[in-house]
Amino acid sequence: MYIKEITLTNFKNYPDIHLEFSEGLNSFIGLNGSGKTNLLDAIYFICMTKSYFNVTDRQVVNYEEKFYRIASQLDLRDEPLAIVIKYQNGQKKVVEKNKVAYTKLAEHVGLLPIVMIAPDDIKLIQDSGEVRRKFMDNVLCQDDAVYLQHLMTYNHLIKQRNAALKEIRKSNQFDPAIIGIYDKQLEEPATYIHEKRAAFLDAFLPVFKGVYSVISDGTEAVNIEYKSHLNNLDYKTLLSSTFEKDFYLEYTSTGTHRDDLVFVFSSKALKKFASQGQRKSFLISLKLAQYEFLRRKKNIKPILLLDDIFDKLDAERVSKVINLLQEETFGQVFITDTDEKRISKVLENMDKPHQKYMVNADKIEIYESA
Repeated sequence: MYIKEITLTNFKNYPDIHLEFSEGLNSFIGLNGSGKTNLLDAIYFICMTKSYFNVTDRQVVNYEEKFYRIASQLDLRDEPLAIVIKYQNGQKKVVEKNKVAYTKLAEHVGLLPIVMIAPDDIKLIQDSGEVRRKFMDNVLCQDDAVYLQHLMTYNHLIKQRNAALKEIRKSNQFDPAIIGIYDKQLEEPATYIHEKRAAFLDAFLPVFKGVYSVISDGTEAVNIEYKSHLNNLDYKTLLSSTFEKDFYLEYTSTGTHRDDLVFVFSSKALKKFASQGQRKSFLISLKLAQYEFLRRKKNIKPILLLDDIFDKLDAERVSKVINLLQEETFGQVFITDTDEKRISKVLENMDKPHQKYMVNADKIEIYESA
């Protein structure tokens, strides 16, 4: 699978641009703020129907314009595929596959597996469990359409349950029966989500440890633990035991929406004891393991997006990452960097087809292809 070409109209800082890509490695070089990351985000849109950076469609539209359009041509399992995404202010986003619009955008998720590594990923270590849950969900939704459906159902029901708790608290009518309706509906999706997350980590952890060992030369020990209220209790018992607490808090305090991942470095908390370089190695390993997990499950090479990943990595670790990308398990890769010399050094021993682009605001030029 690879993207052959893309045309952007009014997408972020690009009023009108057309690019053709190498099926190997594509590197975008330019100053900060030149729009390199926006190109990666457009590619992410093609695969996931939304931005990687949690912005609204309105925020994606170029300046004073009223719409954006992303048109792409791909090769999927040796068959041509056209994906078009279009949005106009005040209207619903439309995603078309070979000129036929999806009824639900969720139907597209998983068709074109993708993994992105970006500076914002440091939030996986520094921020709340919500970010780490989203990491698990991103992987599992691309692999399992049933998981995605259960996740959407669960999140919708939790919102309804929270609204009901507020109404009950407001009226001061302590009635478990009303909430019991939501609890019964939540049980199936919550159980499915928990089981899939637990199974995911069991399969993911050896892959992650293997990648980290390569990048760190096996000198550092890492681990990931799955923290969930459902590890020791079934969902029905869990909600029953916390109803009174939820009544006073006016929200659902337990459940899979409170799950978390604990990142461990040398038997200690990664957040507190790892260096900046070690944290970045941990994050890159997480994402490359995500790539390998999806490749095995989907039996296809995902697209890999690397946004400014070489900053704060020492030369030896950069070399390890590049050597990994040389392996046959990797397909089409997109890299951004501010340092042309660093990218040239990365590519000088690259056996795979590659192409370099100089990015300057809304102007992009190919200046090397091999």
